[in-house]
Amino acid sequence: MKVISYNLRKHRAAVELGELVDAHGADVLCLQEADTSEIPATLAGLQLAEATQRNRLGLAVYYRVSAFRLGEVRAISLKKSLHDRVLKPAEERMLGVRLFDIDDGHEFIVASFHAAPLTALNSLRRHQIRTALAELQDLGPGLPTLMVGDYNYPVFKEKLGERVRDQGYELTLSDARTYTRYRFFRGHYDFATSAGFDIAGVRTLPQGLSDHLPILVTANPTPAQRRLAG
Repeated sequence: MKVISYNLRKHRAAVELGELVDAHGADVLCLQEADTSEIPATLAGLQLAEATQRNRLGLAVYYRVSAFRLGEVRAISLKKSLHDRVLKPAEERMLGVRLFDIDDGHEFIVASFHAAPLTALNSLRRHQIRTALAELQDLGPGLPTLMVGDYNYPVFKEKLGERVRDQGYELTLSDARTYTRYRFFRGHYDFATSAGFDIAGVRTLPQGLSDHLPILVTANPTPAQRRLAG
């Protein structure tokens, strides 16, 4: 399964999505900072599973209808930063979907995530990540789970990795940095947390109109999880 995650930078990179999906054969597309009133219901063979409704710049998840069947969907609000309280850019910061693989017969969860901006503390982002992962466990107990997106976490990722592992997940960075707009803040912002998946790779794709570079995650449920789901 190939999953692309992309922060569109206030929707300006939306014009790239069709070509991006086609070029990399994406099965799932997870978006952040999308104008959800402007996104199409279908995109390069993918179907919109759901988009957040209470955000000025929201989240969306698309999936390939020829490969998967859509189950339950969940969008949640997370602990707010001062930036969120004053400017209100994002009410819902995690959007999870439960998908059924038509060929293999197993279920799994994919989520799009957008953490609070750098004006917030890492401790608040860790709280958001912890809450989001707990919600996904509730959405599909025991199911393989993959959460991708903009974590806004350029430093001290080793500590974050430890916290994520305490919840039974693994943190996987991409092979190159994903944010390049400001020299001081350049680094890995967009990555994946997963449980029950073999992550074959996370690749940073070429930069487009966004200040974030899209990432391509190649993942498959582990054999044990396939048997459990079956």
